[in-house]
Parts: sequence; C-alpha cells; structure tokens
Amino acid sequence: MKKSIVRIALVTAFILLLPLLAMQFTAEVDWNWFDFAVAGALLFGTGLTYELIARKAGNTAYRAAVGVALAAALLLVWINLAVGIIGNEENPANLMYFGVIAIGIIGAIIARLRPQGMAHALFATAFAQALVAVLALIIGKPQVHSLQEPPGVLGVLALNAFFVALFVASALLFRRAAQGRSERGAD
Repeated sequence: MKKSIVRIALVTAFILLLPLLAMQFTAEVDWNWFDFAVAGALLFGTGLTYELIARKAGNTAYRAAVGVALAAALLLVWINLAVGIIGNEENPANLMYFGVIAIGIIGAIIARLRPQGMAHALFATAFAQALVAVLALIIGKPQVHSLQEPPGVLGVLALNAFFVALFVASALLFRRAAQGRSERGAD
C-alpha cells in the first residue's frame, strides 16, 4: 500500500507541474496556491479512492467501472470549479452538479460497493446528471451561443450528455462485473 500511495503522490505532483509550467509561457493559466491545493487534493483523493476500491476486486470489469466513475466525477468537479458548466463558475446553478456526485457517493455506500448495487447507483447518477441539464435549461436558459456566457445551450447539453455517457458506461461495466461474479458463483 505504501508503494501505491507514493506512486499516486508522484503522479499527482507530475500533473500539478503541468499548469505550473504553463504559467511560465502563457497568461491564460493563472493559478494561486489554493488552486494547486484543491487540484492536488482532487487528484490524490481520486487516485487513492481508486486504489482502495479497485484493489479489492479481481474482476477487470469492476476495476474499469470504478475507474470510469471516478474519472467522470473528477472531471465533473474539476470543470465545474474551474469554469462552470452552466454559465461560469460563479453561477449558483452549477451547485446542482455536487448533488450528482452526492447521489453517486450515497449510492455506493448503500450498495456497499457490490457490483449490482453499484450499477444501480451509477444509473441513478446518470439520471441525476441528465436531470440537472433539463433543470438548467428550464431555470437558467443559457444562450445558444454567447461569447460572454459559454458554453450556451448546445454546450450544456453536450457536456451533460458526455457525463451521462460516462456514468452509464460505468454502470454497464458494473453490471458486467456482477454477471461475471454470479457466473463464477454458479460453478
């Protein structure tokens, strides 16, 4: 486990070097110490969570499902904190995405990380993600194409569809892992 933690820490440090290097060449990247701390916590926490959950599973489908779900959650939080999905990062409608993550976490706890329960949890997470897009369009009505408030309606729909697809893919992988487990149990 110590080797895994060291490896996760090194990968996190390497990834955090990229924006640090970019800051030397462009004014577009303007991170402060808090940005680095949050990004480091997100990256290290995601890597550690994957290691703790996936190491218990001997099933490749299960490990892949955990990886896809965690990558989707990491990207969703990162994008939301960095630039926002609905309007900009200061738009309070973006807080709904933390509800999506909460549904995934609560579902995983209820499922006790069992593959069939995790499939249900990830399908519920995908549904919540789609629901946020619908609510955003009803409540916020982002512009179809606005340079002041990107990504607009099409961008919001596309980003949400991307995350729905990732959560559904993870759910299907968990379902496959559950089927593989029940087939082995029948032997």
